[in-house]
Parts: sequence; structure tokens; C-alpha cells
Amino acid sequence: MKASRVLLDPTSERGAVARALAPRPAALHGLAVAVLDISKARGNIFLDRVAHLLTAQGIRVNRYRKPTYTRPAPVALRQQIAAENQLVIEGLAD
Repeated sequence: MKASRVLLDPTSERGAVARALAPRPAALHGLAVAVLDISKARGNIFLDRVAHLLTAQGIRVNRYRKPTYTRPAPVALRQQIAAENQLVIEGLAD
């Protein structure tokens, strides 16, 4: 039997919305990975470790930081991330 996945959306939607998972690449080598810090306390500690593990495997990592966790990333930042990377890892803490 195939395992099912439940995707929780933190945007406070009132009802569950069915969303397909984004396609995953077969490998990360040759791709640029964005690591986005949303500016929550200590999130950078987790993301520092993620970035270290990726770069140790020869994967190109680009770091970014939102001005504040209370608002979505500015359009210019989102456009820059999309233009410079094929994947994004976003981390937070609490």
C-alpha cells in the first residue's frame, strides 16, 4: 500500500486545498540551491548547517534573508531567487 502524505499549509486557509507536490530533481549536482532565512531567531543556525552539508557535497548554495518574518519576501527578492536558483530551502525556528 502506498503511503499518503498530508501537507499542512500555514496560511490559515479555512479548508484543505489539494496541491500536487512540486517535481523533485533526480540529483542536486549542477543545480543552484537557494537557502532562504526568513529572519526568525535562530533560523540561521539551522540553515548554516544545511548550507554546510550541501556545500560539502559540492552543491552550489546561494544564501538569502528576508527583511522580516512577519511579511512575505519582497517581490525583488523572490525574483532574484528564481533567476539565480533551481531549488529553494526555506527555514524557520521556534
